[in-house]
Amino acid sequence: MSTHNPALTGRIVSTFFYYVLPSVIGLIAITSANLIDGFFVGNAVGANALAAITLMVPLFTLLIAIAIMLAIGGAVSAGKAIGEDDTHTASDIFSQSLIAAATINLLFALISLVFESQLFALLNIPESIQPLAKEYFGIIRWVFILQLTTMVLYYFVRADGHPILATSALVTGAALNIALDAWFILYLDMGLAGAAWATAIAQTVQFLVLSRYFLSRQRTLKFNLVQGRWHLLRQSAYNGLSEFIGEISVGIIFFILNALLIARLGVDGVAAFTLVNYFIFLSIMMSYGLADALHLVISQNYGAQYLKRVHQFLSTAIASSISLGLFIVTVLTFWPSTILAWFVSEQEQQIAQVSSQLIPLLLPLFLINGTNIVLTCYLTAIHQPKPSALIAISRGLILPAGLLVLLYYWMPIWLPVPNPINDFSFIIAFPLAEWCAFILAGYFCYQYRPNNLRQPSRCKS
Repeated sequence: MSTHNPALTGRIVSTFFYYVLPSVIGLIAITSANLIDGFFVGNAVGANALAAITLMVPLFTLLIAIAIMLAIGGAVSAGKAIGEDDTHTASDIFSQSLIAAATINLLFALISLVFESQLFALLNIPESIQPLAKEYFGIIRWVFILQLTTMVLYYFVRADGHPILATSALVTGAALNIALDAWFILYLDMGLAGAAWATAIAQTVQFLVLSRYFLSRQRTLKFNLVQGRWHLLRQSAYNGLSEFIGEISVGIIFFILNALLIARLGVDGVAAFTLVNYFIFLSIMMSYGLADALHLVISQNYGAQYLKRVHQFLSTAIASSISLGLFIVTVLTFWPSTILAWFVSEQEQQIAQVSSQLIPLLLPLFLINGTNIVLTCYLTAIHQPKPSALIAISRGLILPAGLLVLLYYWMPIWLPVPNPINDFSFIIAFPLAEWCAFILAGYFCYQYRPNNLRQPSRCKS
C-alpha cells in the first residue's frame, strides 16, 4: 500500500479540505451554470420555458440516478480495493462502470426517440408548452450519453487521487456553458435549443479535459474494454443503491409536486417553484461536495482499518455541513427577493414575488439536508448499503411524498382572504421530511459509529 496516499496518511482537516475544495468548486461551477441557464432562459425565453424544463426533471433524474449509483457505488468499491492494495479489482470496477453508463444512456436515447409523445403525456406536460419541451429534449437526449458517462469518470478520477484535474474539467465545462448560453440564447436567439447546444459543446470539452487522466503516469486505475468479472459491477452498483434511491426519489417527488402545482396553479405555479428550487439545488450540490470527499477518505481508511481517522473525518464533515446550512439560511433570510428577480423578465416579476413568499417555509430544510447527505454517504462508504438506502428512501421519497399529499388535501387555508402563499403551504412537507429523516440517520450512524466497526486482529486504529 502506498505511504504517499494523503487519504491514509495526511492531516485530517487539511486532507479533508484538499478533497473538499476542488469538489465544492467543481459542483458550484455546475450549479452556477444551471443557475445562469435559468437566468438566460427565464429572461430571454420566458417562465414557460423554465416550467417546460422542470416538468422533464423526473425523466432526467432517472438517468442521473443510474449514473450516480454507478459512480459513487463504483468509486467507493474501487476506493476500498485501493486501500486493500487490490488495483486489479479497482480497475475492473472502473471499466465496467464506464461501459455501463455509456450503454444505458444510449439505449435511453433510442427508446425516448420512439416514445417521445408517450413520455410527455406521462410527465403531464401541458400541450401549450410541449413545443418548448420538444425543442430542448430533441437535443439533450443525445447529450446525456456523454454527460452522464463523464459524470461517472469524474468520480473515479477523484478517487484515484486527481481531484485538481477533476475540478478543472468541471470548471472548464461550466464556464464554457455559461459563455455559450449567452451567445446562443441572447445573441443568436436560439431559445431552448440554444441552451441544449451550449450544454452539448460544454460537455464535450469537459470530457476532453477529464480524459487527460488516461495520460497520467500516476494513475492507478486502468480501463479495459473486455471484461469478465461482471459480478463486480452488480456489487458496486448495489453499494450505491442509497444514492440511486436518493436521486430517483427526487424525480418521483418532482412528478408528484408538478402534478399538484399544475392542478392548483397551472404552469405559473411550476415556474414559481422552479426559482426556489435553484436554491435547494445549490444547497444539495454543495453538500455533495462534502459528501464526495467524505466517501473517498472514509472508504480508503475503512479498507485500511484506520478507524480513528474514520471518526475524525466524519466529525469534520458534519461540522462543515452544519456551517454550510447556517450560511445558506442567512443569505436567504436577508436577500431573497433581490436574487429571485434575476431569473425572470420585468413582465413576469409577479412569479418572483410568489417565489419569495415560499422561502420562509423552506428555511428549516437548509439547516439539516446537508447533514443528512453526509450521514447517508458515511454509511455507504463503510459498506452499509441497507441502512443508507433506508435513510435515502425515507428522506427522498416516503416522507416527502406522503406529507405532500397529506398536507395538500388536509392542511387548512391559513388566511381568510385569497393569497398565493395558501396555495403553496403544503411544501412545508419538505423540511418536515428532512428533520424526520435526520432522526433516522442519527440512529443508524450511532449504531455504526466508527468505534463499533469490527477490526481485524492486526488492529490499525
